[in-house]
Amino acid sequence: MSTAAVAQLQADVNRLQHELSTVKLGEQSPHHGEQVYVGEYLVERLVQLGVTKMFGVPGDFNLGFLDFVEDHPKIDWVGNCNELNAGYAADGYARVKEGGLGVVTTTFGVGELSATNAIAGAFSEHVPVLHIVGAPSTSQQKNKPMLHHTLGDGRYDAYYRAAQQFVISAASLESKDTAAAEIDRVITECIVRARPVYLMVPTDLAYEKIPSYRLKTPINTEPPANDPDVEAFALDEIVKLIEQSKHETIILVDACAVRHGVKKEVAELVRRTGFPVYSAPMGKTSFDEQYERYGGIYVGSISHPEIKEKVESAKLILSIGALKSDFNTGNFTYHIPISRTIELHSDSLSVQFATFPGIGMKRLLPKLTARLQPFEPAAARIPVPKFELPVPTEQNEIISQAWLWPRVGQFFRPKDIIVAETGTSSFGVMEVPFPTGAVFVSQILWGSIGWTVGATLGAALAGVELGYKRTILFIGDGSIQLTVQELSVMIRSGLKPIIFLLNNNGYTIERYLHGMTRKYNDIADWKWTKLLDTLGGEEGKTCQSYRVGTKSELSKLLDDPAFAAADKIQLVELLMDPRDAPSALKRQAELSGKTNRYVAELPDAGRGEAV
Repeated sequence: MSTAAVAQLQADVNRLQHELSTVKLGEQSPHHGEQVYVGEYLVERLVQLGVTKMFGVPGDFNLGFLDFVEDHPKIDWVGNCNELNAGYAADGYARVKEGGLGVVTTTFGVGELSATNAIAGAFSEHVPVLHIVGAPSTSQQKNKPMLHHTLGDGRYDAYYRAAQQFVISAASLESKDTAAAEIDRVITECIVRARPVYLMVPTDLAYEKIPSYRLKTPINTEPPANDPDVEAFALDEIVKLIEQSKHETIILVDACAVRHGVKKEVAELVRRTGFPVYSAPMGKTSFDEQYERYGGIYVGSISHPEIKEKVESAKLILSIGALKSDFNTGNFTYHIPISRTIELHSDSLSVQFATFPGIGMKRLLPKLTARLQPFEPAAARIPVPKFELPVPTEQNEIISQAWLWPRVGQFFRPKDIIVAETGTSSFGVMEVPFPTGAVFVSQILWGSIGWTVGATLGAALAGVELGYKRTILFIGDGSIQLTVQELSVMIRSGLKPIIFLLNNNGYTIERYLHGMTRKYNDIADWKWTKLLDTLGGEEGKTCQSYRVGTKSELSKLLDDPAFAAADKIQLVELLMDPRDAPSALKRQAELSGKTNRYVAELPDAGRGEAV
């Protein structure tokens, strides 16, 4: 067996030992003491982990379980307009409540399949979401009658099997004797591995009584321990490489630094070593963007030239939590070779061409910081470009993309949650420096348009719990049409987000990818300023809408203290040119267009244009 295979096997053993630590028996015998329903047990476990909101849609196979949710004093049911939006909301909630998880509950078949896109997105982007599915009774699953919500052919396991493609762990509860252990197992996997899990709860099993003794043993949400010998060896190798680089090292932070809970460890590493720090787009706000050693966003070839030069000329790159997708790397144009890279992940470490399975960054980073602190005097002399984006001077009143993003950047405050839809908004806001304590929420890898509406609901609810001041959404007119119903849930829940709706008559990012004038990139133009009133608000009292078409109008609104106070839900329709886009989006679209090779597949004449 190879050395790498042995290391991987040891890492797997460590993970299994970690799981066992969660299911330790308490002092009380499992055959005595208080009894609880399986449904109660599940809800109580979630409450223990700080879950205060559960998203979803009621259906006949989950209604009994939902009684346990509604009757618990510490968890609220947030009924959504559809299951897809509920999944998006659970995703947004989990992103803001770092270290916790989001929960969505659906019904068998029709409900759970509607949520699948949201669950797949959470898997793609390393977001811990528990998907609870109310299922037919255990006897019905055994006897297989032609029930509603089934495929009519007796395949009661079809949805469970499909779900396993999009989760890190799954369980279909079959017996009260194993129910508690299975619940604990999937929840542990969800949090520790920061990915979705699936739990099928039959109607009858939710009301089976089981001993409650396991609830006295908290779920272990800490990552598995690193092998001390391998870890010590790896630390020595990293220190040698930094010494060889004459301390000319930079730190590049990405999304998994947030998802796997190492923001504090990274901040301490930078503070005590002085190494310059940059982030990838998905890692935006994983580090304080106002800190003097923070240099900005690195996106491969579409980066700001000074940032590109500083990152790519570094003798060594310490990469933390990388997710190297196309949009996150400037269409795979990272110019940082493996020979100059050390990569820290949640479950592995790579030092140049060597990989160390099972050496996770959560436990490694504090030890690495201690070893690297002596390098601070030399590292602090490495110049770092100032991360800033001034508002350009334009001699017109048109709200251009180049002007809009730095201008709204002046509106942002500490403790804002800023949500940006895939496309124009996420590319536009990327280069805007955020205030200390602000949080960026986006879905750059999965990129499901409309995701931000549900995610804003979940993020805003989490923000209220955690003391964030405002939730601000940027979304296009095309994207919001997919999931607009969830604005009504925000209104019903008393949330007060500010929604900047970019009305540019369709799918601008798609126009730049291909088909600038094609009608498939056009949409119906809605009466946007009547939307909040239609969905349950009362214009001027519980909601307020604005239509803005010039720079002066927008600046006046942004400078209005009443607007900035966000004391009601507000929607701002921004009238914009459909052919205008952020420069980073244009560059990315050009690279993606070459990769997709649409033009090569079509005759030259009569086929429209591709950008």
